[in-house]
Amino acid sequence: MADPFWLTWWIWLAGALVLGILEIVLPGFIFLGFAIGAAVTGLMLVIPGVAPSLPVLLLIFAALSLISWLILRRVFALPHGQVKTFRHDIND
Repeated sequence: MADPFWLTWWIWLAGALVLGILEIVLPGFIFLGFAIGAAVTGLMLVIPGVAPSLPVLLLIFAALSLISWLILRRVFALPHGQVKTFRHDIND
């Protein structure tokens, strides 16, 4: 019997690639966290013997996405107390 659709590892990696491309088109470090979560979930499914149910798999994906988003936010945030200012206009 074939594995269910959500247990196919390359589907998760393809989804991670689509989310990564979407992050390039719409930057803001929003989709990148989901892309990292999907990639790690897909790599987890490559391991033989790992076959969680759909609710558990979605929980793993959500937790990994949240953790990666929080790490990205900390890494790419402005230093504490600093405000982004613009010294010149693009039309000048």
